[in-house]
Amino acid sequence: MKRAGFSNPWLPVLLLVPQLGIICLFFYWPAWQALKSSFFLEDPFGFGSTFVGFDNYTRLLRSSEYGSIAWFTLVFSVLVTFFSLSIALLFAVKADKVIRGAKTYRTLLMWVYAVAPPVAGFITLIMFNQRWGPLTEFFALFGWDFRVRLDYYDTSIALVIASVWKQIPVNFIFFLSGLQSIPRAVREAAMIDNRSAASRFWTVTFPLLAPTGFFLLIINITYSLFDTFGTIDTILRNNPGDSPITLVYKVYLDGFRGQDLGGSSAQSVVLMVLVLALTIFQFRMVERRIHYT
Repeated sequence: MKRAGFSNPWLPVLLLVPQLGIICLFFYWPAWQALKSSFFLEDPFGFGSTFVGFDNYTRLLRSSEYGSIAWFTLVFSVLVTFFSLSIALLFAVKADKVIRGAKTYRTLLMWVYAVAPPVAGFITLIMFNQRWGPLTEFFALFGWDFRVRLDYYDTSIALVIASVWKQIPVNFIFFLSGLQSIPRAVREAAMIDNRSAASRFWTVTFPLLAPTGFFLLIINITYSLFDTFGTIDTILRNNPGDSPITLVYKVYLDGFRGQDLGGSSAQSVVLMVLVLALTIFQFRMVERRIHYT
């Protein structure tokens, strides 16, 4: 077999330079600046900084408020990831069986993908309007006085619902593509061996979707941690008060509104280390159970 190669050994390096430049400019340099700032107490008016060592990190570890926000972020990420993946998988399985009106059905499920996070938050505020919101009136039928931004747990539920609703179309597209890539011969053989549709799904279809599911697991955890910022900010209307917030939103509040750049940088470093550790754990422990061939 003839192998393709570059006649000039420096050509592949030259092609990689733009990508490496972007990574250094938008990731390594900001990460280094955040790590450096986390050891300083910055003047809010930009007149200087004072080296404080690990004081910013110590203050974080001793803060009960930061601990409660970290706990909410964990619960929020688990709920958003679980419901986004499970509901999207259910829709994809059902859409894969639709024959008549399949394109219309899939388009209706995918259109939310084009909605920006702030718009998703705004739609959520409409749905949970205190006086005439459809979902507020629905919960009132069961005697539940649902109050977004006034009740901690009601606001948490609204944040989870908005984030899950925004992410389902992305997962749906990948799951549907994964289902349609399974060879028809494999499906027909599974139907002969096992007449139970549920059993065929868990023993044949689901293992074949494992690579797609593993990829989406990482994408959804990253989404719940970082990309829900716009939705949360819109729902809380930049005035969180006692409402639940995530660690990323806490970084924004302390850094841009509280002018505590040192503390905000320390939070950024802690968050970066947590995400890095979580990603390594997923690749070391979860990927071993994934079979790509």
